Order: sequence, then structure tokens, then C-alpha cells
Amino acid sequence: MLEGLFGLFHPRGVAELLRDVVDVSIVAYAIYRLLLILRGTRALQVGQGLGFVVVVYLAAQRLGLVTVYSLLDRLLASFLLLVVVIFQGDIRRTLMRVGNRSFLWRWRKVEESGAVEEAIQAAGLLAQRKLGAIIVFEREAALDDFASHGVVLDAACTRELLYAVFISAQQNPLHDGAVVIRNARIWKAGALLPLTNNPALERSLGTRHRAAIGVSEETDAVVIIVSEERGEVSMCFNGNIVRGLDTQSLRQALYGLFYARKAAAYLRDTQEAESRRAGRASLPPPERPPPSEN
Repeated sequence: MLEGLFGLFHPRGVAELLRDVVDVSIVAYAIYRLLLILRGTRALQVGQGLGFVVVVYLAAQRLGLVTVYSLLDRLLASFLLLVVVIFQGDIRRTLMRVGNRSFLWRWRKVEESGAVEEAIQAAGLLAQRKLGAIIVFEREAALDDFASHGVVLDAACTRELLYAVFISAQQNPLHDGAVVIRNARIWKAGALLPLTNNPALERSLGTRHRAAIGVSEETDAVVIIVSEERGEVSMCFNGNIVRGLDTQSLRQALYGLFYARKAAAYLRDTQEAESRRAGRASLPPPERPPPSEN
């Protein structure tokens, strides 16, 4: 391995150099895409655990820990089968994404087209009228396996359409499910999400909140929930839930998750606007000129 590494620095022709550059670039890009696919999923956490087991195995072999080495040696003998069993769902989703045309050219900057702001405004309107809703922003981890029963809309993400989807009526079969936003567009509506199995959650949390927590535990999705009973807006990410958000705090949280720089600029502009309004409010009213004597 070292000989091959040192061989990169030996004099060589232009054609060989270009070949090595292409070779290394393909491998680096493949690793990069693999990390993007696994980021935010439970597969990455399991992979970190398996990596720790491998490190302990090598340390036990070097230090002569016979018992530990023997146990781990038996375990790692079926390592490939273990990986396939544990990551079967993620392997299937990865292969599906590789076969998808959008694997190379997929853009996920949902905030640039205003989808985040439209969802924030829609959540505020729904909360005022106590209409239950769940809006899911797909990020790096694909949600195809978690929203397989939804109706494909592929429509522009507007507050009016989001509000219309969640109007509770017998003639609207989509209001009970979730809306999934992919690439700044409403991809699916009426999607059924997996419920969380976390026993430590409050019993007051209903199905919508448990579904939002469940999909955020499995993927890196960000979820907005509107409670039908309390008219309360909540947000879920990484298996956590933040409740009791107003429009301003929801906007700050979403901007902070999607892009930190724009969030800082937005908060700065907001603070400057509030300070200007406060300054105008604190100014005394202008004095009226005395009436002229005729």
C-alpha cells in the first residue's frame, strides 16, 4: 500500500497522471455520495457501532486479549452477512437512488424557491383555524419507503395549496396524511408515516406527532406539525420535538436547520427592523404649530 502511495510521486506521463486523477476522483465521489445517502439515517449510527467493534477487534488482536479476540473473530466471520441483514433497507434505497436519473443532478436547496416560507405561512393559517397538519421536508435521506401510500401531486409549494390539502372534510381524503416536500415542490399528499416506538414520549402526543417523530428518527427529514386540538405548531428533527412555536420562532428554527448563514442574516435584518419600529414608537408626537392670529 505504501509502495503504491509513493508511486504517485514518481515521474510519469501526462496520460498516466490524468488516468490516476480520474481514478481517485471517481472513488472520492462515490464515497462522498455514499456518506450523503447515509447521513441522517440510523444506518450511519449502526455503521459507527460496527466500526467501533472492528477497532476493538484489532486492539484485542494486538494486545493479546484471547477471549475478546475469539468472540469478535467469530462475530466478524459472518460480517458480510451481518451487514446485509442490518442494512437491507438502506441498501435497497441506495440502489434505487443510484438508478434514479436525479442521483447526480438533484438539488435540495428548498429554501431558495420559498418553499420553507410558504410552509411557515401555511402552518400559521392552519394553527389559527385549528386544522391538523403534518408537513415533511425531505433532505438527504430519500422518503420513498416511508411515504409509499401517498398521492403524487408534484405541484408548486404554496400556502394556499397546503391549506387546502389539510381542510378537514369528508370530501377531502388527503387531510389525514402528511404532505412531503421534495426539491421545493409538493411531492406527495396523504402520505402515511411510520410511528415512533419511543416509550418515553408524553401520552398527550397524538398520531400526527408520533408519526413526525418516527420519520425524523429514521431519516434526516424536518417535520412541521399543527395540532388540531390545541392549534399548536411543533417541529421535529433527529427524533426530537419542539412544541409551542409561533411563526417567528418556527422561521428561526427552520432557517437555522437549512442554512446557517442566511439564518444569521435574516435574524440580523429582523432585529434591525424591530429596533427601527421601536425607535419610531418611542419618538414623541410632533408638536402642532400654534394657530395663526387673524
